[in-house]
Amino acid sequence: MTQLRALIAEDEPILSYALVQALQRLWPELQITGVVDNGVAAVRETLAQKPDVLFFDIKMPGKSGLEAAEELADEWPEDRPFPMLVFVTAYDQFALEAFDHAAVDYLLKPINDERLGRAIARLKQRITQTDEKSDELDQMIVKLRALAPQAVLGAEKLTLIRAGIGNQIKLIPIEEVLYFEATDKYVNVVTADGPSLIRTSLKELLPQLDHHVFWQIHRGTIVNSRQIQIATRDELGKLSVKLKSRDENLAVSRVFAHLFKQM
Repeated sequence: MTQLRALIAEDEPILSYALVQALQRLWPELQITGVVDNGVAAVRETLAQKPDVLFFDIKMPGKSGLEAAEELADEWPEDRPFPMLVFVTAYDQFALEAFDHAAVDYLLKPINDERLGRAIARLKQRITQTDEKSDELDQMIVKLRALAPQAVLGAEKLTLIRAGIGNQIKLIPIEEVLYFEATDKYVNVVTADGPSLIRTSLKELLPQLDHHVFWQIHRGTIVNSRQIQIATRDELGKLSVKLKSRDENLAVSRVFAHLFKQM
């Protein structure tokens, strides 16, 4: 059998070193191809190396482990099985139960050999299950959807957006918003009149929107579903949506493609 390769993403050097040492003891045939200390590098190196196993810390600079996994699910080549993913986390027991229910394996910091041994056994079992391994990407997408931030029950919904245009503040009724698009530091609020800027992140914005109307379709895009004209796939299978009153096409991530399945 071909030697399996693993990538570790952990921003605490002591913990990443401990994980490497433990894996070398408990799974010596596993080749560790690299250790990175942030989510951006995790995505870059995973796409470059195409490892078989990923150990991702949940909280990392640049991108969280969940955000990195979501980006990988979107960018992963169609002709390769998705890596087996294990999250490393300091979350409390309630959060760990959520990971368990979503069938994503996890390691609780500080990592101990007994728990790591169980994770390794689970990974080795998955390796022998060819049908499951070939469908790993679809399974990961389902898991990521289960772990994606949900609208907070009882959260007050926005009716008006206060956005900046130059030195002016524009008041935009929420129903006039076509879509929200994340930039490096801000969020673009796009209406029929053009874009405006707000300083709220998409993560903070999402719970304040009516999720029946505003759909997250990509890690950087929330769209007003009432403004969608059509969803299409290109020759590579990439999904995008066309709005009724705009010329551009908005990309749809694999994680959110289920929103456009035929009824």
